[in-house]
Amino acid sequence: MPETKSKYFIPTIGAAIVLTGGIAAYMYFKGGPTGDSAGALGSAKVVPSTALMATYITTEPEAWAKLQQFGTPEAQQLVAKGLESFNQDMLRDTNISYEKDIKPWVGGVMVAVLPPNPVQPAQFNPPSGTPNKPTKLQAEPKMLLVVGIKDKIGALNFGNKLKAQKGIKFQEIEYKGEKITEATDKGKPTYSVVLNNSQLLLSPEKPTIEQAIDTFKGQPSFATKEGASSILAKGVDVKNTLAQIYIPDYAGMIQQLAAANPQGTQLPPQTLKQLQQVKSMVAGVGVDDAGLRVKAIANLDSQLNKFQYQNTAAKIVGEFPTETFALISGQGISKTWSTLLEQSKDYPEFNQAVAQVRQQLKQINLDLDKEVIGWMDGEFAIGAIPSNQGILASVGFGGAFLFDTSDRKTAEATLSKLDDLIKKQPVTVAQRTIDGKNVTEWQVPQQGALLSHGWLDQDTVFVAIGGPVAEAIATKKNQSLDGSETFKAVTGTLQKPNGGYFYIDMDKTMTVVNRFAAAQPLPPQATAILSSIRGLGVTATSPDKSTSQVEMLLALKPKAAK
Repeated sequence: MPETKSKYFIPTIGAAIVLTGGIAAYMYFKGGPTGDSAGALGSAKVVPSTALMATYITTEPEAWAKLQQFGTPEAQQLVAKGLESFNQDMLRDTNISYEKDIKPWVGGVMVAVLPPNPVQPAQFNPPSGTPNKPTKLQAEPKMLLVVGIKDKIGALNFGNKLKAQKGIKFQEIEYKGEKITEATDKGKPTYSVVLNNSQLLLSPEKPTIEQAIDTFKGQPSFATKEGASSILAKGVDVKNTLAQIYIPDYAGMIQQLAAANPQGTQLPPQTLKQLQQVKSMVAGVGVDDAGLRVKAIANLDSQLNKFQYQNTAAKIVGEFPTETFALISGQGISKTWSTLLEQSKDYPEFNQAVAQVRQQLKQINLDLDKEVIGWMDGEFAIGAIPSNQGILASVGFGGAFLFDTSDRKTAEATLSKLDDLIKKQPVTVAQRTIDGKNVTEWQVPQQGALLSHGWLDQDTVFVAIGGPVAEAIATKKNQSLDGSETFKAVTGTLQKPNGGYFYIDMDKTMTVVNRFAAAQPLPPQATAILSSIRGLGVTATSPDKSTSQVEMLLALKPKAAK
């Protein structure tokens, strides 16, 4: 189920984000021109209503100046150098300067993705006598850029300077009273039109520009499209907005992209039903004192959405030591599992895989649903903790799994069965006491404990990979993770209450990564960028069955940090 769904979602969203990121990064280091977020609605009025999604990049100087406060000197120099090369490549063999000729007149930029033109196999007729080999057909989405013009004279001067460049051929085409300019460079045409002296529209496809002109003349626009008008008006509340992404009809977008590709796999009804849970989606990217923040809001169909969202108190995070460098926490694995089974009952492949796991566990006298997952009904967390001792010496870290449960009896019975099973291997099952807690260890000769499990209190069980990790969890000698400065900096400003955290301490993570990369170190460029990141925090909330929200903070180090 997830694979089928993401097959269409990831490439589409990814393309938009990459394109947005490229423009955004360029504006970041070039000190982008003014163009506030209110311009999104004005840009959407000339985007055809058939658009599948749109991204609006604001160019307010205050927002981009805020972003420039972050990053180590090495990272700043690295990206600046890369963008300088990009600038030179783009404007090579011209006398055009971004700073002088482009920056002064450019306002906000909207990047719209329009559905590809349906392509039928019959349109591809091979020449006579050519072997009839299968032809791979691929229809690509159409792109439309809407650039706000804040300085008409500056834009006119740029246009005249561009026309004077050698090697570029220009031709003007009349369409419904508007002049479309075709600029051909090295055999590749680009079409543009200026509407009302306030917006420059560009596309590699002439029909796309014609559609935009029709919209300008009164045809339905993206701004009035059902589902789009509300998300355009509301947007996402982030400080110093850099970009916003709008998807008014998520299921429709996926359907159109799939239907337009004759060689693509037709969406099965059960997949379409899953997609229809999401009506629309809007995401925003902004920058604040903590770093780069992304918020996304999905409007759901409450009748189709079967998942029961649960807030978590996040108390279990306090059971992890401060040296924990990665963590995932949440609530109610057993309830999520039951809902997943219900949602996936029409997916033969998924059900077959589950049946195989059930059968394999049955052979060792374990019931997957009741004895393995059924008792995991409370808060849970999975964390990675560094250690160079015992069996972890070769890898440098181990893991810990913590579960709150209301059914201790079943959890103990399951762990006891696993202990009996492992006794049949060359492993010793032994008991020890750590800080007054009874702990069961699976000991490997001359290497120490491979796995340990025990109870922190009446309701919280832990399973640890590596003896040192069990000691770190069971012993309250050091400060807990939720009290560490990095954890508070990365997660402290995320929305609460929430359904749990995804957390990474980048400095501690890089220590482990560099250990594995000793033979083949990371490229200096990657190290410079990663060294600018303090950590990553992600969480999700659902105020009601019709709304789901995700927030991510990429916590960045201040520019002055070394």
